Amino acid sequence: MTDPVSYCSDEGRRFVTGSGTWLTQDAYDRLVAELEYLRTEGRAEIADKIDAARSEGDLRENGGYHAAREEQAKQEARITQLTNLLREAKIGEAPPDDGIIEPGMVVKAIVAGQKKTFLLGSREGAADVEIEVFSEKSPLGAALNGHRAGETVSYEAPNGKTFSVEVLEVTPFRVA
Repeated sequence: MTDPVSYCSDEGRRFVTGSGTWLTQDAYDRLVAELEYLRTEGRAEIADKIDAARSEGDLRENGGYHAAREEQAKQEARITQLTNLLREAKIGEAPPDDGIIEPGMVVKAIVAGQKKTFLLGSREGAADVEIEVFSEKSPLGAALNGHRAGETVSYEAPNGKTFSVEVLEVTPFRVA
């Protein structure tokens, strides 16, 4: 695997260029357990629901059957999502405490006039932590990636509005 970090020589900013998502070890373990459950017991439970609904007769007008099949499709999509996320995950290590915004960093900033504190990373990876999370792939996350405290960055929100962000502080995420 190649190093997921590259350097932008013209401004000296570091950008995470790898496709992996930063996760704490606890988050990784929790997602692995969820995936294992879905692949085993979860699939068996849905197969039982489908079999039970199928035994009720005509499948064309069988709401229980169609609901179970829809649940099965959602579960298979979640299995695929987790498999891909875990395959590419960067696990456990907090990024260096060098003040550069990248996944795994807690950012304090003034966003659209409001002071915010958030983790740049995966919502999946911080589900057990009470902090707002922005993906590094979101418009805000992508705009901030590679910047430092003291810098002001503009980004375009999905609604087309442009916002200014003043970065106040950048620190590595630490599990309490």
